[in-house]
This record gives sequence, C-alpha cells and structure tokens, in this order.
Amino acid sequence: MNKPLLAALSSVALVGLGAAPAVAAPHTVVKPKVTVNFAGTVALSNCSGSVIRFPNSADTDPALVLTNGHCLETGFPGPGEVITGQSSSRTFGLLNASGSKVATLRANQVVYSTMTDTDVTIYRTTTTYAAIKNSYGISPLTLQDTHPTAGTAIKVVSGYWKRTYSCNVDGFVYRLKEGDWTWKDSLRYTSSCNTIGGTSGSPVIDTATGKVVAVNNTGNEDGERCTENNPCEVDESGNVTVRQGINYAEETYNIPACFTTGNKLDLGAAGCTLPKP
Repeated sequence: MNKPLLAALSSVALVGLGAAPAVAAPHTVVKPKVTVNFAGTVALSNCSGSVIRFPNSADTDPALVLTNGHCLETGFPGPGEVITGQSSSRTFGLLNASGSKVATLRANQVVYSTMTDTDVTIYRTTTTYAAIKNSYGISPLTLQDTHPTAGTAIKVVSGYWKRTYSCNVDGFVYRLKEGDWTWKDSLRYTSSCNTIGGTSGSPVIDTATGKVVAVNNTGNEDGERCTENNPCEVDESGNVTVRQGINYAEETYNIPACFTTGNKLDLGAAGCTLPKP
C-alpha cells in the first residue's frame, strides 16, 4: 500500500501538467479543457483524500470525504470486514486550488470502510457542500459512475504532499493481492505515476472530465510477490505477475449506486455491488 505515513519520506515527486487535447470538430468547435488542481482535496494526518459528491447529490447534503480503507484512524479493516456507521471526529485540512489550507473539516461518522474487494473509507462531515462553497468558494469533486477506460489521461492529486502525478490508465487487474487483502478490478497506472507513502487516498482524476475515477492506494516497492507494499497481479487463470515500481488505484464508479437521497448509504440499493457487513 502507499502506506500511511509514520515518518518523513523522500521529497522527490513528479508534477503533472497534462491536459486532454482540444478536439476539433467541423466549424472548429473546440472541447473545453478541464483544469485539475488541489481545490476540494484534503490532507489527513497520514494520508490524502478529497471532498466528493455523487451525480445526484444535492448542495444541501452533508459533505463526504473519500480516502482509503487502510487510512482509517482505527486501523486497517481485516479481510472480509466492512465498517458502517462508526462514530468519528477525524479532521481534514481542506485545500484550495493552489494547495493552501483554507479550513478544517470534521467528520462525525465513518459511513463506509473496507479493504475487501476495494480499499475505501467514506466519511460524513459536519457541514454541507453549500456551506463549503459559500465560505471558501470550493466545490466537491464528482465521482464518475461509469467504468474508466484504458488509455485515459489522469492525475493523482495528493493533498498530504500537495503534489500532482500525471500519467495514463495502463489497464485493469483482475485481482490485485497484497498481504492478506485482495482487490478486484484494480486500475494500473503507467510508470510516471510513481506515487509514494502519504499519497494513499488521493483522488484519481480524469483530466478530460475533471471527475474522480479511482482512489490511489498501493504500489510494488521492492519487487516482492504479494506481500505488504508489494502487491501482485493475479489473472483469471491464477497466473501471478509482479511489476516492481508500478502503482495502482481502486475504481470508484460503483460507489454512487450505494447512496440514496441525502447522501445516505444503502447497501441494498439496486445496482450496489460494494461488499456488505
């Protein structure tokens, strides 16, 4: 995993400036470019994250924060464990476009957290999207509700490090195994997204749409096979591939179907495929 930080790490990083190319159509209609910056991302005590909304969220809904399951303040959820409705008072440093902290947001609940099939934690905060927008001029990031596509230009935006990594979606992994945990249909980056500890939980943003397609979570550091911090890829036939130096994220397109009016979790909703307690 791009593990939560317990000590200072290397300061080497890549800063991504890539954007989707303009698409010219007849009559020279140009597709607008999306600016991807730090606005709406957050810094946790040991990880990164973002304020997120779903396509059907309302401005008056309680704002949600997305990060990794392994960033949960009470420790890694065990294999098969799903946590819902757990009380929390965790704080998040809200960043503006330039990466400056403009506010402290506070959670009142862990809405959902697991490291089974995926690696996500979703917090509910004590404020609303409208209140954040009115006070700080910052809008949440929207989760894309369709599967990402190989080759897509992306940015991994770390609120903890205030750094951005640019690359492309290299492909998808049937099963990604790391220690006791197994994740399904993980997203693999091309090599220039060389994320490090502290980038865990960073939103992975499609540079053409500005929407979140995944949450950054791990990479193979030492070339080991299926151990902690050294995930391995397992295909449908059980063949194992190790890619030292390559990093991964967990897709988020399946999350919106599990939330209903008022940003309320409903794991029994039609189309919800997230693991259940």
